[in-house]
Amino acid sequence: MNLKTITQNFTQKFPGDFSGNMMQRQTPEVLFCSVEPAEFENTELIDFNETLSLEIGLGKLDNDQDFLAAQNLPENIRTYATAYAGHQFGNWAGQLGDGRAIYAGEILSSGKQTEIQWKGAGATPYSRHADGRAVLRSSIREYLMSEAMFHLGIPTTRALSISKTGEDVIRDIQYSGNPQKEQGAVVVRAAESFLRFGHFELLSARNQTDLLKQLADYTIENFYPEIKAENNDNKYTEWFQAVCDRTLKMIIDWYRVGFVHGVMNTDNMSILGLTIDYGPYSMMDGYDLEFTPNTTDLPVKRYAFGKQGQISHWNLATLANAIFPLINDADALEKILENYGGKFWVDHDKMLADKFGFDEVLPEDERFFTDWQQVMQDLNLDYTLFFQSLEKTSSEIKIEDFSGSFYRDLTESELKRLSNFIEKYHERKLKNKISEQGSLELMSKTNPKFTLRNYLLFEAIQDAENGDYKLFFKLKEALQNPYENRFPEFNKKRPSKYDDQTGCSQLSCSS
Repeated sequence: MNLKTITQNFTQKFPGDFSGNMMQRQTPEVLFCSVEPAEFENTELIDFNETLSLEIGLGKLDNDQDFLAAQNLPENIRTYATAYAGHQFGNWAGQLGDGRAIYAGEILSSGKQTEIQWKGAGATPYSRHADGRAVLRSSIREYLMSEAMFHLGIPTTRALSISKTGEDVIRDIQYSGNPQKEQGAVVVRAAESFLRFGHFELLSARNQTDLLKQLADYTIENFYPEIKAENNDNKYTEWFQAVCDRTLKMIIDWYRVGFVHGVMNTDNMSILGLTIDYGPYSMMDGYDLEFTPNTTDLPVKRYAFGKQGQISHWNLATLANAIFPLINDADALEKILENYGGKFWVDHDKMLADKFGFDEVLPEDERFFTDWQQVMQDLNLDYTLFFQSLEKTSSEIKIEDFSGSFYRDLTESELKRLSNFIEKYHERKLKNKISEQGSLELMSKTNPKFTLRNYLLFEAIQDAENGDYKLFFKLKEALQNPYENRFPEFNKKRPSKYDDQTGCSQLSCSS
């Protein structure tokens, strides 16, 4: 890899603490601190994403395995961690920051910037009395899922590599008072930017308006080229609208494929509308609007599947409050937020229409979608497999086609209810203006055949912890073509033996 192309422009533009003081502390007046990654004696590279490396301008691997584990870094790489704040589970948490992430810097290739950071390479001043390490279990989850989301066509951070650190890390996966040793690991992550809502919240809370303006200008200039910055009195309002638009697209895509983030705190919300921080996430198995994969989110279920649109709106409102000093127009911000709610449902219904193979949304479809949701919820049908069963010529769809999506034996009345809905679907499809083949093509490109279910990850992690990576690499291959049924053995509902298995149905924030 051409490591000499990595620079730290961010540290040249904003105030930072270059003291090298690694004490975990508050860092007023600065946006970052210089840090030193931990030293690992027996690192082992598991996988390297060469396609991504070439794409962002880093090049082939060569003899750079040390870099991927944050070891023996060249002099041009001056590592740092950034400060941000946030609302966690609806409550103001104050300063947070990169507790497990350490930046290598940025790469500029073909006019596009990419930030590179390690996750799990040691403590920073923002680790809040934690060790800054990551375990193999959570690292595999992030590495595979971020790439799965990319290939599904969903805005996301990317994964460049995953390495074992050769050390044991102590974790209490369920916060039950039973900590255990786990294998340590480091993931290298890449994104156009890792800036979060929380970076702006921090500066606003500290009344650092000049620095807030500087960060907003930096964001607009580098990541929102569609906004004219010069002599534009409305640029910050236009920028907030663009952040809302990108966030909306991301959330609608989450609903399309059945992704549940699990911890939508404002510090986990990308200012670029990227899916970021893969912790206690899950692809949905049985349809349930109240499903949350995060044990920390119980019993309130603030971040449940069906609430993700509402929470994104709430988070955007906190961002609006943070950048208000730049805009000073409450009516303009309130109008954008109000429009977000209306546009969300328009885009949501259009997404559902695509999944059903409808060429447009008709007035009566609101009732149709509501009835569908209730059938799915009451019968707990598998979300992904249900739509696959619909991908047949309408006249050929029968109730037997859906048996593979049942998580329990349905009663006669439930089967009748499902049969009635299928008949309604047949009738609705007759109103399409596109051909049946056109409808099926629309469904095929909208509904994935492969989703990276938690039970598959659980099995791959178990094998990997025993030194067997065959399933890891097979899943990596499968996720690269999610709209093709190339791996039918993965295209099935969660086995019943995993219904109550930690790591398959629910996870903690440490995941």
